[in-house]
Amino acid sequence: MPESRIFEYLEGVSNLLQLQKGSKAFSTKMLFDQASFAVNEGEHIGVIGPNGAGKTTLFKIITDQEHLDEGEVIKSKQLRLGYLAQHDSWRDTETIEEYLSSCVTPLWELKALGKKLGLKDEMFANPVKSLSGGYRMRCKLLYLIGQQPNLMLLDEPTNYLDLETTLVLEHFLQGYDGAFLLISHDREFLRRTTDHVLEVELGDITKYNGNIDDYFEQKSMLRTQLEARALSLKEKRQEVLDFVARFGAKASKAKQAQSRLKSLDRMESIELKALPIGASIKIPPPIRAGKVIVTLKNANLGYENRVVLKDVNFTLNNGDHLAVVGLNGAGKTTFLKALAEQLKPLSGELSLGYQVSIGYYAQHVAENLDPKYTVLDEMMAKAHSDVSRQEALNMAGSLLFSGDDVKKKISVLSGGEKSRVALGQILLQKAPCLILDEPTNHLDFQTVEALTEALKNYAGTVAVVSHDRSFIKRIGTKILEVNHGQVSLYPGTYEEYVWSLEKGVLSGRKNEAPQAKKQQNLVLALDPREEKKSLERDLRLCEKNIEKTEKAVSSLQARIQELNHKVTTLTGAELTVTIDELAHAQDSFTKTENEWFSHIESKEILVKKLKNLL
Repeated sequence: MPESRIFEYLEGVSNLLQLQKGSKAFSTKMLFDQASFAVNEGEHIGVIGPNGAGKTTLFKIITDQEHLDEGEVIKSKQLRLGYLAQHDSWRDTETIEEYLSSCVTPLWELKALGKKLGLKDEMFANPVKSLSGGYRMRCKLLYLIGQQPNLMLLDEPTNYLDLETTLVLEHFLQGYDGAFLLISHDREFLRRTTDHVLEVELGDITKYNGNIDDYFEQKSMLRTQLEARALSLKEKRQEVLDFVARFGAKASKAKQAQSRLKSLDRMESIELKALPIGASIKIPPPIRAGKVIVTLKNANLGYENRVVLKDVNFTLNNGDHLAVVGLNGAGKTTFLKALAEQLKPLSGELSLGYQVSIGYYAQHVAENLDPKYTVLDEMMAKAHSDVSRQEALNMAGSLLFSGDDVKKKISVLSGGEKSRVALGQILLQKAPCLILDEPTNHLDFQTVEALTEALKNYAGTVAVVSHDRSFIKRIGTKILEVNHGQVSLYPGTYEEYVWSLEKGVLSGRKNEAPQAKKQQNLVLALDPREEKKSLERDLRLCEKNIEKTEKAVSSLQARIQELNHKVTTLTGAELTVTIDELAHAQDSFTKTENEWFSHIESKEILVKKLKNLL
């Protein structure tokens, strides 16, 4: 069950931090209202909520950069706090070594860990500011780890990280003994790294046991229980009022009627919060185009005298949903720019198909919005000529700009709100091809989920780069890998690509350059006999895990059925205790069932790989 305005003091568990009856408002907007929660040693907590709900403000309050209007933050004497902020904290010419010099952990240990994050020895002498966004984030992570905190605050740590580094960070967090609070909109990352969820929403902060999947299930179940209880109380109240109205004037019943009327004051009150508005994005149908969208022939792609991708031969067809994957700096953005005609080939040919137009969402496209324009003005500015004002209003509404929000100036919007405006601009173009470079960065959960569903069902063509694995997995039906200056279609699914990359990253194996142009750029380059032995070992372990989790699922299923029956026979305190037991059992069942499904999927992949080796 969720923890809201109460604290759980567990035997043997030390409390690191508490927020007690905290309230914080900016102007007329209330972020928190008498909110309370606690963080215990070793808890891995995902922090979620809509953009603007106050997640980053909460972190600033914990680190004393902001102050509560009411309430207090109580910190344990043993607390060692580490904060990974979104903004940079180094001087212009400061090198990586200088930046890390104030860490508790010795520099040589940090350099060894830095190698696992992709930071080579020679890079430590370079100014941090000279690095790309992804490498800057790695430096900040290394600095945070070097402080040896027992509670880390991580604000969107996976933004601008490539998949390989995200997997390394994920593996580090999974084995981290300390506690952390992690703000992220990456559902897959949260699923794999957290065991609690802290929801910041509608002025309250609520803590849930379990990962993000458990959170959605628990929240739905709790809402259903509260609605049922509220309905029951409403019916009981109405019975009392009907009785008083009918018999209150009769002398023989007057005393009884007054007694029942007084019982209303003692009756429990159930407050049902309004559900937050959810995004539901409807992409206008694209204009008709030919079978071929974009063709690249013998193209060298890059900038001035620097070739990034060599001899590219690729055709994007109408209806393709293409996920472009690869390490940071490999050339994914360069490839998307070429497809979108934002970058001319240094040599070779690029041609668009019949009646093809491109809707291009770049990583920093929100920065190009005119701060003097309103939300509606900006959406209409680049919309297709057939788009009416009402259609633009509908799009704004689907992106959570309702009522007078469409009249807001771009200058007053948050980063996430600006990203939604930029998305609206692209989607209103009715382009038969959407090319999207990191469209989920800075979007909240609701908007990412809505965009995922909209793109998955989009009738046109999509080419997308994203570090959000859940987003890519559900949209990409074709996988194009950018690796060592070449592009090639990956022969498997996205799940197989991630599995093979994870296998290589976490065992310390390196990617090898392709031996020939026609060879597929597979992530692992192993001796076939060694790979066969490794796969067979993994398969045996996987089968044992399937058997173990299958038994656990059956046992928990029986327990849930027993508790469900018990709930119907109880009232009062016993009912509350039993509902709590049911929630914990359901939590364990969901977690164990997810493990079972994961082992089944792993087995299928392993069997397929073994067959391919034979």
